Amino acid sequence: MRLDIPSSVTSPATPTATPTVTAAAAPSSANRRGLISALAMVAAVCVAVVALVVLLPAARSDPYTRSTLQLSGSGERGEQLFLINCAGCHGIAAQGLVGPSLHGVHNRKNNRQLIQQVVSGRTPPMPRFQPEPQAMADLLAYLDTLT
Repeated sequence: MRLDIPSSVTSPATPTATPTVTAAAAPSSANRRGLISALAMVAAVCVAVVALVVLLPAARSDPYTRSTLQLSGSGERGEQLFLINCAGCHGIAAQGLVGPSLHGVHNRKNNRQLIQQVVSGRTPPMPRFQPEPQAMADLLAYLDTLT
């Protein structure tokens, strides 16, 4: 038995076309930048959520912070504490020297954040300082008067 194969099958008249990649198949640099921005935003949101889940309950459960926030402070006693302990860096009138000005600090930080800032010493050269809860409540009352 003999098979006859037409010559058009064995030697095509036109060469086969090579596949081309179009712009729709390959992501453009603008699309890549958009994807990177979106991934960065998702990562930032994840970090914020983790911070809220981990840090906020810790601050709320801190017995020192809780007991301080339950007290009423005296601005006059707080001013005396400030002059003794804080004025060297923040200035006699809390105008700022080595440390920042504390005028309007309640517009930037709430009482919990202020307590954590004072007791942690996380921003050198600020030292760690943890007065008795009543003294801290007095200091907060004084800081509240600084507009």
